[in-house]
Amino acid sequence: MSLITCPYSEQEKTWPKEGKHILAQYDEKTIIVYQAYCSSIGRFAVENRKFGGDFSYERMSWIKTNFLWMMYRSGWGTKKNQEMTLALRLRREFFDSLLAQAVVSSWDCNQFPEERDWARAAAKSSVRVQWDPDHGPSGRKRRRRAIQLGLRGPVLDVFGKKELLEVIDLSDFVAEQKAKLPEIVTPCERVYCPDNPQIAIHLGLSKFLDI
Repeated sequence: MSLITCPYSEQEKTWPKEGKHILAQYDEKTIIVYQAYCSSIGRFAVENRKFGGDFSYERMSWIKTNFLWMMYRSGWGTKKNQEMTLALRLRREFFDSLLAQAVVSSWDCNQFPEERDWARAAAKSSVRVQWDPDHGPSGRKRRRRAIQLGLRGPVLDVFGKKELLEVIDLSDFVAEQKAKLPEIVTPCERVYCPDNPQIAIHLGLSKFLDI
């Protein structure tokens, strides 16, 4: 497996306790995001390094940067149609473009004074952003917020057919760690900051708002 892993207990000490933060494994040029699918969609992606077959490009598809948020969402790979966990390597340039286009998934009066303004922006954008409570290995909520991005339309098409640099099947790793709870190792993650600070401000990232 090409992902770098380390003990969760050590990582957790270094992460922010609250606020909106993008936790992710990344390097100078790439970043890892996660999704979970049924085996037919997952196998196709691993074998072809793109999405196809039973995958639908007609609905919104959500990506997550935080491994443990993905585990909470998929029940550690036990929920129906989420049995196969994939780690997807993207170019940071493409990922940052998603962040720049993202519109909140529900009306936020702090960003849009009128609901109709939000509705207009949401209709024009192919990317949604949602901030949910982060979770520990056992599923316990954290005060810190975790990001997920919903992709649709032309953006989803580019993501699924052109931008996947690497597709990693994490299913065996997920099963191994589930059996070791709570003493687990997870992909090494740290706070991610877009190269363009205006994107961070647009997202309301806590580091850039002194929170």
